[in-house]
Amino acid sequence: MRLLLIAIGLLAAAIGGAVMLQRYPGYVYLEVGLWTVETTLAFLIAALVMAFVLLYIGLRLLGLVVRTPRALRRGTYGRRTERSRRGLTRGLIEMAEGRWSQAEKILTRHAPDSDTALLHYLAAARAAQQAGAYERRDKYLKAAIEANPEADVAVSLTQAELQLAHHQTEHALATLNRLRGLAPHHSYVLKLLARLYAETEDWESLSGLIPELRSRKALTRERIDVLERAAALGQLSEPGIDGTALKAIHDSLSRRMRDDPDIALAYADRLITADGNDTAEKRVRHVLGREWDERLVRCYGRIRCEDPQRQLEHAEAWLKEHGRSPMLLLTLGRLCVRNRLWGKARIYFESSIGVEPRAETYFELANLLDELGEFGPAREQYRTGLAKAVESADGNGKRGLARISRERLLAGATDLPEQALLPTARSGS
Repeated sequence: MRLLLIAIGLLAAAIGGAVMLQRYPGYVYLEVGLWTVETTLAFLIAALVMAFVLLYIGLRLLGLVVRTPRALRRGTYGRRTERSRRGLTRGLIEMAEGRWSQAEKILTRHAPDSDTALLHYLAAARAAQQAGAYERRDKYLKAAIEANPEADVAVSLTQAELQLAHHQTEHALATLNRLRGLAPHHSYVLKLLARLYAETEDWESLSGLIPELRSRKALTRERIDVLERAAALGQLSEPGIDGTALKAIHDSLSRRMRDDPDIALAYADRLITADGNDTAEKRVRHVLGREWDERLVRCYGRIRCEDPQRQLEHAEAWLKEHGRSPMLLLTLGRLCVRNRLWGKARIYFESSIGVEPRAETYFELANLLDELGEFGPAREQYRTGLAKAVESADGNGKRGLARISRERLLAGATDLPEQALLPTARSGS
């Protein structure tokens, strides 16, 4: 509507102008130097309009000529970009379907023409890793850095992940240490370092990393607790450490970890070996006062304090709440033997067998009967204990085979990378 009104207005102006010029044709006289031009006003106006139209057409043609090469380049670039985008999508689909070699070819073919060459090369590196082509993997990672130098952290993280997956622990450690220099507070770098230290059982380094893992919240609190416990148990089980080193490791732990039964058991076992029985007794008794644990109770019976009578009194105080504990009764029997309370020891051993027959309890009772000169009953207890030990060993062997078979099935079915962050800690009990 608006254009129609403008057209009507222009048409009316043209008609009015034509009528006006027909009635009053006018006269124009121009003198430029030696040149003189005489014409009517209508002709001058027509000439000016024609000149303007020709100039406009000429400028438009000139602009078209100038823009044509650029438009051609833009069109070619757009087609290449579109092909590379489709190539990235196809490559990722091939990877998702497990066709690694095909994915690698598609991704690298279109990488040079793509605005996102970094993504092409990173995906190609993962495909090469799955195909077992580790040299090509490293080549693609290098190409990714060259394509986008600002993405050094992202590329190095991918490199560290792939090296860990290939169990190249030394290379992965070098990559992660370099990353710590580039991004010292990067949570994922800390997470990968924790995984590496756990896999290589570098417990000292893992222990030093725990505070930063907590402050950066790189993992959940539960997983960090598992790692801290594993690091502590690993350090406490290191061979060749003396009592001073044991105490330093133990004191470096948080109070919550020091009161953990697993930690207390490993610490007490090493103290017993290092002739730190009194310290072990206090630690085990403290933890048992907070949380009852049958393994710690058994350990308490192995501790040889300078005052065995007082140790027995402490243990008997637990009878009120845990009088049906077979391990407590066994421990009390051992402590009574140490205090030369033969009759009382016999009662405790027989009571423990009545609650739960265990091979070690039969052997303790048999030793006691030997000391008392009751050789016939002692032999009977030895035979019963030996049969119980064979029965327990056979049962443990069957359970162990079942557990191994189950672990093999799980390992063959899937790969759970998070499980690498949850190492099984072994105590030196």
